[in-house]
Amino acid sequence: MSPPLADVTVLDLTRGIAGPYAGRLLADLGATVIKIERPGRGDGARRLPPLKDGRSAWFAAINRGKKSIALDLEAEADREVLEALLGHADVLLESFRPGVMARFGLEWEAVSPRFPRLIYGSLSGYGQTGPDARRPGYDVVAQARGGLMGLTGTPGQPPVRSGAAVGEIAAGLFLAQGVLAALHDRARSGTGRRVDVSMLDAQVALLDDAVSATAATGTAPRPHGPRHPAFAPCEAVEASDGAFVLAAGNDASFEKLCITMQLPLERDPRFSTNAARCENARLLRRLIEAVTLEHPRAHWLARLTAAGVPCAPIQSMDQVMRDPQVTARNMIVDVLDKYGRTAFKAAGNPVKISGQSDPPTRPAAPDLDGHRGEILRWLNRT
Repeated sequence: MSPPLADVTVLDLTRGIAGPYAGRLLADLGATVIKIERPGRGDGARRLPPLKDGRSAWFAAINRGKKSIALDLEAEADREVLEALLGHADVLLESFRPGVMARFGLEWEAVSPRFPRLIYGSLSGYGQTGPDARRPGYDVVAQARGGLMGLTGTPGQPPVRSGAAVGEIAAGLFLAQGVLAALHDRARSGTGRRVDVSMLDAQVALLDDAVSATAATGTAPRPHGPRHPAFAPCEAVEASDGAFVLAAGNDASFEKLCITMQLPLERDPRFSTNAARCENARLLRRLIEAVTLEHPRAHWLARLTAAGVPCAPIQSMDQVMRDPQVTARNMIVDVLDKYGRTAFKAAGNPVKISGQSDPPTRPAAPDLDGHRGEILRWLNRT
């Protein structure tokens, strides 16, 4: 079977992380993604550390399987090439600040009448509307203004940025989702749509639980460190050789935990309900750790897993990449170079679709302008 998006062509004018990540997601689903870059330097992410043999590992991961052509949008001849590409494309992705595409005559209002079936995906820091629409946005800015940094870290300590580029990646995810919805709508209506996604909006959307809690209580949630604020015990606890996570957030799991650890707490009114356990979370943790500190993590992980209590080791990324469950799901793949040799490791595609292949390797990220000849031949412009 051909991939779900095998008949979809995407023009990817985005740069950095968020927009290219959306393009990567579409490429993983089978779309032909043509990356359009500035001549000479290309996407600045090509120089984003860490570097291996002079190539960015980040760029390789989020641009794998794409094609590249360098076009100067201020040059008439290159704009003609882009116009020809637009005539063949299903989707255009761009991540410029609002107003920049208009300088090239490529804003949605100008492009849509000429190419009415085109899906036009715009990703920016603040979106196409609102008082701050033209401000630049970055991952840490979205995390800060969108509330994530205010929820992350240890109580009483300075705010902490999430270890992952959540502001960027979330926006890329929502952009890909919006494009897929617009493609589905086009199949019924025959008309393209504009998809407008901002990093700030995406960050707020990820914090739906915090929005609801703030509205319900009138108090903004604060950092809770490794503990979940709404379930207990649901946090990191110490064993004799370090910490692990347990998540006995409902009564049935808590009863199993108490039996496994020989802690007679399930009928204690301080711990008999989840609400009571949250109220007495610090005391509960001390009682649990009085037991868990007697044995190493492996002992408790084995016993709790056998009892059906959700728990997990706290793993570094090198451990994650060797985790048998992660590797069994093909979530660490080899990104090849242009000669077909393994050059990088990257995260695989988490969307598993029946009847679709999920190979252990992915094609290389393109060299700058590396597919010019192929693309021009496709456009009959040789």
